[in-house]
Amino acid sequence: MDAQQTVGFAHFLQQTDGLGKTVFGVLLVMSVATWYLIIIKTLQTWLARRRTMRFLENFWDAPSLQAVAVDLEQRHRPEEPFSHLAWHAIVAARHHQRHSANKLNEAGSATEFLTRSMRRVIDEETARLETGLTMLASVGSTAPFVGLFGTVWGIYHALINIGMSGQGTLDKVAGPVGEALIMTAAGLAVAVPAVLAYNAFVRSNRMVLAKLDSFAHDLFAFLTTGSHVNEVAAVLPLTARLAQSKGAA
Repeated sequence: MDAQQTVGFAHFLQQTDGLGKTVFGVLLVMSVATWYLIIIKTLQTWLARRRTMRFLENFWDAPSLQAVAVDLEQRHRPEEPFSHLAWHAIVAARHHQRHSANKLNEAGSATEFLTRSMRRVIDEETARLETGLTMLASVGSTAPFVGLFGTVWGIYHALINIGMSGQGTLDKVAGPVGEALIMTAAGLAVAVPAVLAYNAFVRSNRMVLAKLDSFAHDLFAFLTTGSHVNEVAAVLPLTARLAQSKGAA
């Protein structure tokens, strides 16, 4: 009974050396960082989704882009991806109209200027959405190996102690070796949530970016056909204009 009580996780931490405790500390830090990112990004995704639904509802119900611009100006710095894109697109269109659209030799660059501005915002939102995913991917791929290293080191440490004591019976070997396997289990316990969370966030980001790209096409059409530069912008279909703008960039 006493031998069974001394075998366990607490006993393993007491008997292991500094390297084993360091490995366990690394796994503990990985676990804390993983769950912190999971909680923070889940809350951010939930809040962004609610704000996106509210903004898109207001956007499509607005009487004009001018009304949308007035609403966005009152927010000062919209942080939601769709309103952020709309705000910068409207600002870019106004900037080109005020400073370049009145020049005949620069009128044709309005769509290119607007496309570059919108694509820059989409790239920024993509980078923002991917924040923390590298950490989750790294934890998911390395935590099992860190736990395996801890197990190997624990078995080595246990065998050295058994060899020094001269007692190689089954009860003396099974306990320390079984305790060493705790590190492998800990590595898997850290890696599995990280991998699942990474896959979930990647899928969520992919859906958001697809909707953002579709909204960018609609917004691009409104801004190019609803302003006084539409004589040039409306000559080609929207897809052809975007393709030409990409080639020019």
